[in-house]
Amino acid sequence: MLRLKSLVPMLLLAGLFAAPQLPAQTAQAPMPSQAMIQLGNEATNWLQDLIRINTTNPPGNELAAAKYIGAILDKEGIHYEIFETAPGRGFIVARLSSTPVPDPARALLLMGHLDVVGVDRSKWTVDPFGGVINGGYLYGRGAVDDKAMTIANLATLIELKRTNAHLNRDVIFLAEPDEEDGGTQGMQVIVDKYWDKIAAGFAINESGQVAMKDGKVQYVGVQVSEKVAANVDVVAKGTSGHASIPLKDNPIAHLAAAITKISAYEPPAEFDSVTRAYFETLSNVEDEDTAKWMKVLETPDRGDHAARIISDENPVWAAMIHNTISPTILEAGVRRNVIPAEAKAVLNIRLLPGDSLEVTLAKLTSLVNDPEISFSIEPGTSEPAPSSSVTSDLYQAITHVAATEFPGAPVTPYLSTGATDSSFLRERNVQAYGLLPFPLTEADRLTMHADNERIPLDSFHKGIDFLYTVVSDFAVEK
Repeated sequence: MLRLKSLVPMLLLAGLFAAPQLPAQTAQAPMPSQAMIQLGNEATNWLQDLIRINTTNPPGNELAAAKYIGAILDKEGIHYEIFETAPGRGFIVARLSSTPVPDPARALLLMGHLDVVGVDRSKWTVDPFGGVINGGYLYGRGAVDDKAMTIANLATLIELKRTNAHLNRDVIFLAEPDEEDGGTQGMQVIVDKYWDKIAAGFAINESGQVAMKDGKVQYVGVQVSEKVAANVDVVAKGTSGHASIPLKDNPIAHLAAAITKISAYEPPAEFDSVTRAYFETLSNVEDEDTAKWMKVLETPDRGDHAARIISDENPVWAAMIHNTISPTILEAGVRRNVIPAEAKAVLNIRLLPGDSLEVTLAKLTSLVNDPEISFSIEPGTSEPAPSSSVTSDLYQAITHVAATEFPGAPVTPYLSTGATDSSFLRERNVQAYGLLPFPLTEADRLTMHADNERIPLDSFHKGIDFLYTVVSDFAVEK
């Protein structure tokens, strides 16, 4: 869910071993206690160890990671359970209870996923599963997405236990599998078979951002909604034959023409209450030239032009206000001298909440206008889920704590362009919020799913302190 693709190589090379910058606001924020400093150091070791457990999905291997976390909870005297969702795959859940009888409507779920996306080791400057610390950064697949969040949740649970916090609601810890591949062997199984283990009225999960720019936190984005993901196969069929005799119905040529048309298509800009609030907030913190276009995004005379300027400036902003269609896979051919009978591409489509996949496919069919081309929806299309409330007690707690931790940085609701497991919870009326609590620059956020994924250690420690303070504000008796 990242941006500025054309700048990725330059940003990563320029900042690869640069010292991380803490936000200027921390000078005014409360200093962490000695206990929190110690907890941050312990959490760094836990994160290193968790990165060293290769949970690339597929195949996942998340049970090994769950058992590692279980060993940490054993030392802290916190009861936990591990459940297997498929061979070698599973989740771990632990609970700190506030009363003898659970009240799911009040409970808070802290969740993160254990699996990670794959790597091309040849493109990394360090071992992607080595948990290497260099230049103030911790490197490794999952350093940001999502093992850092999982460990921050774990550290928060442990500190609540160590301090014998007087909870006003149950706090539940969950580390789940298969988030990176749709959750069919992860959250889908958990909510269908083990809902009683995680039932909650509120949740904090990945996504959102504590956005740093020019050495300070610019804003805190809290994910309350996300786009709907679908994969669609585009298939061209023709006549196979010897490559020395060109054929007009060559499916590769037809597919290439179709993909060219699809890639050139830009759906119209759309706004909802979440994106309106987001751009309204950013118009107060962005530079003057950018802000002026954000302020007129929905005006009848300048809105379309403003949307084009904002979209050109930042691909994530473009994805937040448009349905997006990205070709991701091409498959064709069996030999260099054989014209194949079929060629296939995969489109990854992300729809704004409320938009119809069928309407989008009808538009693409009309746009391509080729009887040799067909579209079919792959299994596993996510379901649209309602947005979480921006007036709930948890959202207000995040806003309240952020004002202290990052003075001057506004909090805004955020629509994520990528999918998360929060959608499974929102379908069950859980007020779920994406709060990646670590202050990160654009360059650091860009390393998620990319080469040399990394997290600044100072930001990791600050994020643990921020998350713990939010949970304490929300779940601990005053």
